Amino acid sequence: MKKHKEPTDQIIQLDFSEEMKNSYRDYAMSVIISRALPDVRDGLKPVQRRILFSMMELGLDPNKPHRKSARIVGDTMGKYHPHGDSSIYDALVRMTQDYSLMLPLVDGHGNFGSIDGDGAAAMRYTEARLSPGAMTLLDHLEKGLIEFAPNFDDSEQEPTVLPAMIPNLLINGTTGIAVGMATNIPPHNPEEVINGVIAYIDNPNISMEKLMDYIPAPDFPTGGIIVNQDDIPSIYESGEGKIRIRSKVEIEPGDNGRKNIVITEIPYTVAGNKTKLVESLATLVKDKVFDEIFDVRDESSKEGIRIVIEVKKDRDIENLLNGLYKKTPMEDTYSVNLLAVKDQQPNIFNLKSLISEFVDFQVELYSKEYNYLLEKAQKRLEIVDGLIKATDVIDLIIEILRGSSSIKQAKACLMEGNTQGIKFKSKESEKEAATLDFTERQADAILSMQLSKLIGLEILKLHEENSTLLSQIEEYKKVLGSTKELYKVIKGRLREFKKKFQTPRRTLLINATTSDYIEEVKVEDIYVLIDRFGYTKSVDNTSYSRASEDSLNEYSHIIQMKNTDKLCCFTDQGNMHQVKAENIPRCKMKDRGTLIHNLCKLDNETVVLFTSFEELFEGQLLFTTKNGYIKQVSGAEFETNRSQINATKLEEDDQLVSVKLLSAGDILANNRKVILYTEKGLSLGFPLSEVSELKKNSRGVKAITLEKNDYIVYADAVEPNTETFTYNDKEYSAKKIRNRHRGDKGQRAQIEIS
Repeated sequence: MKKHKEPTDQIIQLDFSEEMKNSYRDYAMSVIISRALPDVRDGLKPVQRRILFSMMELGLDPNKPHRKSARIVGDTMGKYHPHGDSSIYDALVRMTQDYSLMLPLVDGHGNFGSIDGDGAAAMRYTEARLSPGAMTLLDHLEKGLIEFAPNFDDSEQEPTVLPAMIPNLLINGTTGIAVGMATNIPPHNPEEVINGVIAYIDNPNISMEKLMDYIPAPDFPTGGIIVNQDDIPSIYESGEGKIRIRSKVEIEPGDNGRKNIVITEIPYTVAGNKTKLVESLATLVKDKVFDEIFDVRDESSKEGIRIVIEVKKDRDIENLLNGLYKKTPMEDTYSVNLLAVKDQQPNIFNLKSLISEFVDFQVELYSKEYNYLLEKAQKRLEIVDGLIKATDVIDLIIEILRGSSSIKQAKACLMEGNTQGIKFKSKESEKEAATLDFTERQADAILSMQLSKLIGLEILKLHEENSTLLSQIEEYKKVLGSTKELYKVIKGRLREFKKKFQTPRRTLLINATTSDYIEEVKVEDIYVLIDRFGYTKSVDNTSYSRASEDSLNEYSHIIQMKNTDKLCCFTDQGNMHQVKAENIPRCKMKDRGTLIHNLCKLDNETVVLFTSFEELFEGQLLFTTKNGYIKQVSGAEFETNRSQINATKLEEDDQLVSVKLLSAGDILANNRKVILYTEKGLSLGFPLSEVSELKKNSRGVKAITLEKNDYIVYADAVEPNTETFTYNDKEYSAKKIRNRHRGDKGQRAQIEIS
């Protein structure tokens, strides 16, 4: 059977890496230009522009009834934006929210979500129409001011940009994540921005400092306080930076002598997720992070935000606020990135360049508008002139019309004086008709003129309209012939918009630094209980005092300490671990607790001493190692903020056998005796006073000369009259221990009790 062979001319050879690079670049540019970033001229992303244009086509002006959102989304997706209904509806919802935009572009009717974070109702339940703010972006579309381009399937034409007459990009801001870049432009006060634009028109060389006299900082719809005012100039200059926004709070008297911190405005970054702020505050109370808080409740309503934090009596509110600003979204950071698309390319702008781009766009729009108006007025003037001229020879025109066999024949006579084939009453009429020279537009208007236009009053109106048109044409030419006059028109209309949309500044500006929170802790006695398996917990004094003796016997270590203290754990590997008392789980007596290994991350180490730091700091430690080295170390040497340190120096094959805490009284009395006991049963005793006090990073001195393969298994510091000591549940005579100088061999210990 003959094998089929693929024709070589149908196989395309491609380099895989090159194809991936080109495809990804095309995808990235599509996301950047066609999805995620706004146009610097109208401040809109493509999906927003398409939604507004679709609503305009549906006739959803602010004075028209609302229409179902599903219809708007369907029209937008079917005609212009085939990227899914959810993305379109999400964009529509955001354009209705007065806590997201300074100047909402859509007037929503129904549930479009809330500042708490509640989602909008399904699009089949909500309705929408254009807002007055949106009309400043859509007006004059019919005047040919902007270019249209084919939609995704070439079945419709859509605007490439809207003829925005206000600086929407600065007023409403925007946010978007593209491929390898993101934009985050904060909203601003409409009145301030328009004042800044007018100031720039008056003086294009205006400095950033002077420009900021008009636009001092962003103005967020949710209000709040910008606390790093001094950083704003550098942000506006570079187009990048971070703004710190803080909640606005009031202090009010509460019940039972308490005071309330009332949050009335929240950071813009929390807008649309206020519940997150309330939940973070409630979590702090639940976890007892701030002991000063008595209760948290959300009393917000249609009248505004009101989150109440009840503070316990006689607590430092300023200190608590410092902690709340650091540990909750009550203070948050807004990262500014003034990135927008210009000429199909993403660029980072500063404040002045954004205004400059807007002004250039306005010059282009207004020039096209006045050219359109001029052309329209000139066309109308041509018609009016023709109608006035026609009224003067109306009898002749009627004679021409009655004598013509067709409209074409009559029109040719009116325009060119062609009288051939037309029946006139007299030669004088025919001769006069031959002199007619109306334009085509005038001839059409005459032929369609109603007889009512021959009334004297109507003729008077034509003369008045003629005068008006002449005046308008003169005005239009004046504006188009002078940049100064054009700027005057732009500024005049901007002032009208300012008056229409002006609103007081909502966001305050200050310079403030957040001080460190000083934790207010009520000092109390606690007991740390550790059982033989290493399970650790803390109980308060009351729980401990109520515990039975049998239950307490289950614990191999019981350490009394303050709740502000630290638990110190010395291990056989020569390390000291510290655990803050607050990190030890507070439990009931019946609870098991947490393994000590989880609290201080012991790594195959055995703890030989548990003590509180307060007791350690005031005492002395006696270290004894397996190889027979011994030393005393002052407890003050172990003061540290680290969770783990080296407590002593050990040889490679050595380890700690014993760490004994000696009280200050024992040290001063100098009446302790050291007992050492080895694996092979040798023992040695000597006065504690013979043990040198050394630094913690020293090895110590030799306490006993050990036989080969022998090592220390037990060490203690006891009173001189101690009769026995216990090791491995056996008691040995302390009186029969050989008392010799350190470094001597010990003698066999006598077992008193088996």
